Amino acid sequence: MKTVKQAKLEGLSEKIFLDRYAMKDADTNRTQVGDTVLVLTKDDPKFPAKEVGEVIERQGSTVKVKVRSGEIVESSVEKLTLTVEKTPQQMWDRLAGAMASVEATPEKRQLWTDRFRYILDDWKLVPGGRIAAGADASDELTLFNCYVIPSPHDSRGGIMATLTEMTEIMARGGGVGINLSSLRPRRAVVRGVNGSSSGAVSWGGLFSYTTGLIEQGGSRRGALMLMMNDWHPDVVDFITVKQSMGQITNANLSVCVSNGFMKAVKEDLDWELVYPDTTDPDYDPLWDGDLDKWRSLGKAVIPYRTVKAREIWHTIIESAWKSAEPGVVFMEYYNQMSNSWYFNPIICTNPCGEQGLPAWGVCNLSAINLSKFYDEEKHDVDWEELAKVVQYSTRFLDNVIDKTPYHFEENRVNQQNERRIGLGSMGLAELMIKLRIRYGSTESLEFLDRLYGFMAREAYLASADIAEEKGSFTQFDADLFLQSGFMKSMTGVYPEVGDAVKQKGMRNVTVITQAPTGSTGTMVGTSTGIEPYFAFEYYRQSRLGFDKQYVPIAQQWRDEHPDQELPDYFVTAMNLSAEDHIRAQAAIQKWVDSSISKTANCPADFTVEETKRLYELAFDLGCKGVTIYRDGSRDVQVLSTDKKEEKKEEAQAAVSPPASVKAEPAVAAATPAPVKPAAGEAGSLTRLTESLSANAQVQTEQVVDKQYKRRPQALRGATYKFNTPFGMAYITINDMNGTPSEIFLNVGKAGSDVFAMSEALGRVCSLFLRYGDHGNKVQLLVKHLKGIGGSGAIGFGANRVESIADAVAKALEMHGEYTDTADDYVTATQEVVTEPSALQTVTRSAATSLSLDLCPSCGSASLINTEGCKTCSSCGYSKCS
Repeated sequence: MKTVKQAKLEGLSEKIFLDRYAMKDADTNRTQVGDTVLVLTKDDPKFPAKEVGEVIERQGSTVKVKVRSGEIVESSVEKLTLTVEKTPQQMWDRLAGAMASVEATPEKRQLWTDRFRYILDDWKLVPGGRIAAGADASDELTLFNCYVIPSPHDSRGGIMATLTEMTEIMARGGGVGINLSSLRPRRAVVRGVNGSSSGAVSWGGLFSYTTGLIEQGGSRRGALMLMMNDWHPDVVDFITVKQSMGQITNANLSVCVSNGFMKAVKEDLDWELVYPDTTDPDYDPLWDGDLDKWRSLGKAVIPYRTVKAREIWHTIIESAWKSAEPGVVFMEYYNQMSNSWYFNPIICTNPCGEQGLPAWGVCNLSAINLSKFYDEEKHDVDWEELAKVVQYSTRFLDNVIDKTPYHFEENRVNQQNERRIGLGSMGLAELMIKLRIRYGSTESLEFLDRLYGFMAREAYLASADIAEEKGSFTQFDADLFLQSGFMKSMTGVYPEVGDAVKQKGMRNVTVITQAPTGSTGTMVGTSTGIEPYFAFEYYRQSRLGFDKQYVPIAQQWRDEHPDQELPDYFVTAMNLSAEDHIRAQAAIQKWVDSSISKTANCPADFTVEETKRLYELAFDLGCKGVTIYRDGSRDVQVLSTDKKEEKKEEAQAAVSPPASVKAEPAVAAATPAPVKPAAGEAGSLTRLTESLSANAQVQTEQVVDKQYKRRPQALRGATYKFNTPFGMAYITINDMNGTPSEIFLNVGKAGSDVFAMSEALGRVCSLFLRYGDHGNKVQLLVKHLKGIGGSGAIGFGANRVESIADAVAKALEMHGEYTDTADDYVTATQEVVTEPSALQTVTRSAATSLSLDLCPSCGSASLINTEGCKTCSSCGYSKCS
């Protein structure tokens, strides 16, 4: 056995270890002088900050703590986190003994204590967060990271039962996935109360709200995944729900997509949105959200409406482009590949998406730290050492199944039947840098295939060995097991795995999962999950504070080569094309029997059409799911390359970009820190106005030799007419020297907030257009404006208008197509702009005739003049009350 190394943690790594994973003393009244504690230095409910320090004085319930920086912080003992374990070595000892304690004999317990301690040493295996925090720390804390509970029974009692189950699991540290497809759609008849249903999405809001109230095991907030199948009548509401502020704020969202749906998308076919006949006498006892099973019983399904599959697909793509959600899980394909296909269908994933699970399914996660397996002498992977650690780690995770407490009998029965584990990896990007392999290159795809195929082979052979010793999972059937899509792929390359399964059995239904490992990877100082580094210098926002991070391997190279740029194999997430991300994911997915948490990072100017191609590429390459993140598409992001708190410094940095940076990216990079989101159109206009103002300011500073272009006495242009969610908009675009330089907006009633915000938008756009060299400025403005969504939308297809800002973008695009006289503009506009359909006119006419305005309470465009007072038809606000 190798000599035990002393792992010393500093900075954020130490904070994460003590806050999340070290064993704690729940009774902070026992705090004494000399104790190592975490002290709350910023008591903010959303963005708190903590520091590590030593108690130097105590008077009653008040203590003074000397933090690592040397500062003295005064606090009450109630705001301290008192740790029992101070070092990783103490945690490793606890975990090795805990996992070995389930072995049958004293000799085996000692043998596996030593072996588990070996793989834990120096972070070769990094246990999942729930294992690290909970093993032998409390009988109440689950050691499983993720759960999927059955889809709610479609009744008030069933929904409340699901809420209770979710709460109990989250309170003990587990993340939860729920598929909402079992709940009847909005406005469906509820005969028992002679009313109609509020819909599946509204109940998702209840689960989301409750998640935000839960703190797991004293160390983190609850985590929730909500899913809906592509056939559900509420699927479009589900896709777009986060565009309405406040409805679902504490859950990740994904749509479960079938092979049939993707075929309909590719062939531009109709798609039927359906739901079971709720009047069927067997609906209440039999319906569980599985539409195929319901149909197989000969039960009726009611068509709600028929739409083009491409319309739903476009809505998914556009929403993902705007806000990184929803993700997509190719659920039918997932089940075809699943080893449990013949007895336990996958219905949902865990909150991060890497673990598809059946009802009452659970998974326990740990990660091999690949950065520890570089053989410097051979400039290669230490394959022999890696094989040993993978084999021991498989048994470590299998023992977790027998060690963890079970708070629901259904979880115990399910897990004993299938013994699902999820061995993953971290440190991949660091290992590839050491090997000088550029992530995303053709060479890297070949390397990933070899590396992850090797680990899968070793893990499967280890599981077969354990099965020979302890028995296979209860539902194991060799012939059926080997018929899964994954096993056919595995045994096609490694026939010895198939032979071992036939001869020895299989201990675990699945073995491999690629989890994100965000906190644990940061704690041990390596790259997280299978991702490339986000950046080599970045800021991290978490419940521990706002911290600047330096990637050690990059910093070391810079220290050794102070006058050189990093080599091209030092690659970051934003250096890669989005396709590189997906191709790397697909190469690894081939060897993952569960799934992968992987984000395809995209630049801010990534288009909706590019997003569509990316999602379809993921399906074609055999990924089980796909999630993108377009830089800046969310108001708050965990990792960023800018310190958003220092607005002035940021603006100054943007004025002098590197010589290699083109002018347009320099302007885009100057977009200020995202502001707190406001509701509806007001929020869209507020964010847009601040963004464009900052861009105009930076343009002025960058082009100091070019003066502001003042308006001449007369300008020629055209006025465009668009129906918007706030009524008819008249958008006038005037040209200067053949280029748009002035925009006037006339929307809403004079004196209303809509009128004022529209006028402000026009002024800011005009200001932006008149500064500096025009170049691609109109295109840049269109890119900023296009697709911004407010509290509603109007129209379909090319005539769909999301908001006033979106209408301006469409007018600018139209304006660029006509370059003759103003008469030509008017004629062409009359031909191109169509009035809304009769259905739209009916649905909007009442609203527009009442002169909608923005509600100061909820922000939606629902404020109307009625009975001499302005009243909100959405939230009930009244200006007179």
